[in-house]
Amino acid sequence: MTLIITSPLRGWATQLDRVPDPVFAQRMMGDGVAIHPLGDIVCAPCDGEIVTLHDSAHAVSLRSDEGAELLIHIGLETVALKGRGFTPLVAPGARVLRGDPLIRFDLDAVALAAASLITPVVVTNAEAFTITRRTVDRAVGACEELMALAPTAQTQRRWSDDGTVIAQTVTLRLPHGIHARPAARIGECARGFEADVHLVLGEQRGDARSPIALLALGTKLGDVVRIEARGDDAEAALAAMMALLDTDMGEGVPTADARPPVNARLLEPGQIAGVIAAPGLAIGPVARIDRAAIAVQREGAGVEVEREALAAALVDVGERIAARAATGNSHVSAVMTAHLALLDDPGLASAADARIAEGASAGFAWRGAVHDQIDALRATRNAHLVERIDDLIDIERQVLAVLTGTPADADAAPPGAILVADDLLPSQLVSLAEAGPAGLCLARGGPTSHVAILCAGMGLPALVAMGNALDAATPGVTMLLDAETGCATIAPDAATHDAFAARCDARSARRAAAQAAASDPCHTADGTRIELFANLGSVEDAHAAAAQGAEGSGLVRSEFLFLGRNAAPSEDEQLAAYQGIADALPGLPVIVRLLDIGGDKPAAYLPFAAEENPALGQRGIRVGLAHPDLLESQLRAILRVRPAGQCRIMLPMVASVAEIVAVRTVVDRLRGDLGIAEPVPVGVMVETPAAAITADLLAAHADFLSIGTNDLSQYVLAMDRGNPVVAAQVDPLHPAVLRMIAETCRRGAGAGRWVGVCGGLASDPLAVPILIGLGATELSAVPGFVAEAKAIVRSLTLASAQAHARAALDCTSAADVRALARAFAESRA
Repeated sequence: MTLIITSPLRGWATQLDRVPDPVFAQRMMGDGVAIHPLGDIVCAPCDGEIVTLHDSAHAVSLRSDEGAELLIHIGLETVALKGRGFTPLVAPGARVLRGDPLIRFDLDAVALAAASLITPVVVTNAEAFTITRRTVDRAVGACEELMALAPTAQTQRRWSDDGTVIAQTVTLRLPHGIHARPAARIGECARGFEADVHLVLGEQRGDARSPIALLALGTKLGDVVRIEARGDDAEAALAAMMALLDTDMGEGVPTADARPPVNARLLEPGQIAGVIAAPGLAIGPVARIDRAAIAVQREGAGVEVEREALAAALVDVGERIAARAATGNSHVSAVMTAHLALLDDPGLASAADARIAEGASAGFAWRGAVHDQIDALRATRNAHLVERIDDLIDIERQVLAVLTGTPADADAAPPGAILVADDLLPSQLVSLAEAGPAGLCLARGGPTSHVAILCAGMGLPALVAMGNALDAATPGVTMLLDAETGCATIAPDAATHDAFAARCDARSARRAAAQAAASDPCHTADGTRIELFANLGSVEDAHAAAAQGAEGSGLVRSEFLFLGRNAAPSEDEQLAAYQGIADALPGLPVIVRLLDIGGDKPAAYLPFAAEENPALGQRGIRVGLAHPDLLESQLRAILRVRPAGQCRIMLPMVASVAEIVAVRTVVDRLRGDLGIAEPVPVGVMVETPAAAITADLLAAHADFLSIGTNDLSQYVLAMDRGNPVVAAQVDPLHPAVLRMIAETCRRGAGAGRWVGVCGGLASDPLAVPILIGLGATELSAVPGFVAEAKAIVRSLTLASAQAHARAALDCTSAADVRALARAFAESRA
C-alpha cells in the first residue's frame, strides 16, 4: 500500500536538512519535507482527522485514514507570535478531506516577525511509515504530490516482567507549553530507553515517543504533568524525563510582551512600555495602520511575457524610489538608496528569472526570490541584519503592487494622529509622513531599523517593540506618547492629559528659547567652556547643525558614502562630500570617523566570512587595517580637504594601542606625500571596555578621545542593542556604563587630552548634566538637539554637575539614575 501525501502549501519544496532548526533538520520530530511558502493557505495533505491545532494556530497535526501522523509547522519560532497573523479554519477532531483549508496566515506579517517562514511537513510516527518518494528542490503547488509513504513492520518494545508503573509529577516551565520543539526533545529522550513512557494531564494521556500525542495534551506554562514509566529501565527513563521537563529547555527567553518595562519603571493603568526609537512628546488620536496581503498567481502566462512584466515593474519601482531619494531629507535619501541597491541586486533578479523559466508568474517568482533572501538573513541570527528584512519585504510589496495593480502604500492618516501598527515598512512611513502625524507606536520593530532611523531624521517621536499590549489602542482614542521616558498612555483621564499637555508646552517653550540663543558660545553658568558639536551624516545635516549653533562636528559618519552600493566610493567622491561638510561649517572643526562597517553594517563589495557573533568580529578599524587600499583612499580624501587640518580623523572601535599607532603611521606618510606640514589631529572612539580602561595608554598616542555610548553600553552590559528582546535594558545611564565614562574622562584628562561624548547619550537631556559632571568637555549631539543642549549647559554650574554625577555613580540601576536625573532637571525648571 502506498499513501500519497500532497503539499499543504504552494511554494518551493526543499530537503528537511536545510531547515535552520536542529529539531527538524536532525529529524527529532520525524522525517519529511520542508516548504518555502508562497501561498497563505494551509490545506489538508490527505483525508483524515485533525488531532491537534495549537492555540496560536501556527501548527496543525492530523492522522490519515491509514494511520500516518503528520505535523505541519508554519515557520520557525512562530509559537511566540501567540496567534498574531494566523487564522484557524478547522478545529481539533474535525474530519477533513485532501485539499480542505486548515489555516490562513498573513505571509508578510509572519515573515517579518518569525525566525523563518520555512514550513516543515513531517511524518511523526516514523516507526510506522517510511518515505519511499519525496518532491524536493522544485516548485510545488498545493495538493500536488509531496511524499509517498509505505507502512513498515513494527517491532514490539520489551516490557518488564511485573508490569510495575512508576510515576512522578512535574510543573511545566515551558513558556508556551509543549509545542513542536519541546515535543521533539521529549521524544528523543524517551527513545533512548526501552521503557514505555507516558505524560498525563488530567484525563489526557500521551506517549512520550509521539510528538502528535504530546501536542494533543494541550499543555501550558504552569501545568502539573504526571510522568509514568514502565519497563526494565523505567527508573532511569523517569529520572531522565524529570531532569528534562524540570527545565524550560532553553525557551525561557522573555518575549516582547514579557520584557520588563523600559527603565524598569512601574507603569500606571493604561500605560504601555516601549523602546525609544526617536525622542519627543506627542498627543493625538490613534490611527491604526494595517497592511493588506497581496495575492499573486502561481502560473505564468509565458516565459517572455512574465520576464517583460517583471522588468517593467522593477523599472517602475526603481523610478519611484529614486524620486523619493532625490526629494527626501538625508535620512530618507539614505534609506531609499539602500532600497535601490536591493532592487538592483543581481542575485534577486537571477533567482526570480529561474522561477519564471520554470513556468511561474512574475509575482510568484519575485516573492520566492525575496523570501529566499529573507531566510538567509534569518539564518544569520544577527539581530541587526534581521532588522533589514523589512527592507526586503518593502521592495517585495512595491514590485508586487505594480504587477497586480494592488495599492502598496498604507491608508492615509489624519494630520496630528499617532500612527499605531504591528510594524511599518520604510516606504509606508515616508508616504504617511506627508500628512504630518504626531508620533508613531509599533508593536514590533527595533531601535536600529530603518523606520527608527527615518523617525529620528523626521523628528517624529516613536516607540517600538511595544508588544501585544498595543492592541488596546483602538482607532480614534487619545494617546499620550512619551518618547522621553519610554511609554504611551491610552485614553488618559483629564488630569493626566492636562499635565502631559503642560509638559509638551513647556518643552516647546524651552526649545524656542534655546533656538533664540543658539549662536551664543557654550559655557556653564560659572564660565567653564564646553564645546557643543553635532553628529552628521550628510552635507544637509551640516547645514542644519550650523543653523542650530553647532560649534563643529564631533562625528561625521563616513559610512553614508560606502553603504547601499556595489562598489566603494572613489577618493574624489569622498573628497567632494567631506569638503561640502567643511564648507557648511567654515572655520569649525570637523571630525570624520573612518569607515565603520562590518557587524550590523555590511557592504556588498567587502565580503565578510560568516561570524558567529559579528559584533565581536571584523568591524570598525579592524576592517580598515585589513583593507589598506580602502583605508588609504579615505585618509587621502580627508587630508585633501581645504583648509588643511579642518578635518580631523577618528578611529572607530579601537581596542589596542597598536591600532592607533598603525593608522597614525599611515597618516604621517600620506601627509608627507601630499605636502602637508602641519600635524593633523588623530583621535579614537572609546566604544569598548578595553579602550575605556586603557584610555591613558591610548591618550599617549591619540590627540583626543570621544566616547561612543551606543556600542560601549552593549559591550559593558553584554546586551545587543539591536535585539528587541533586550534592547529596553541597554540603557547608557546604567551605573556600570557611567563608571566606564568617568574612568575614561579621568584617565584622558590625566594624560592631557580632551574627552568628548559623541554617542546617543549626548542627545539625552537627562544625561547632559551627568556627562559634564563626569568630565566631558565636548558633546556631539544630533543637529536638532544642539541648541537645547547648549541651554542645558548654560543652566549648570560645574560644581552642581559634579555633585550630581557623583550621586549617579552611586545608584544601583539605570532606573535609579533616570529618577535622579529627572528630579535634578525638575529642580532647575
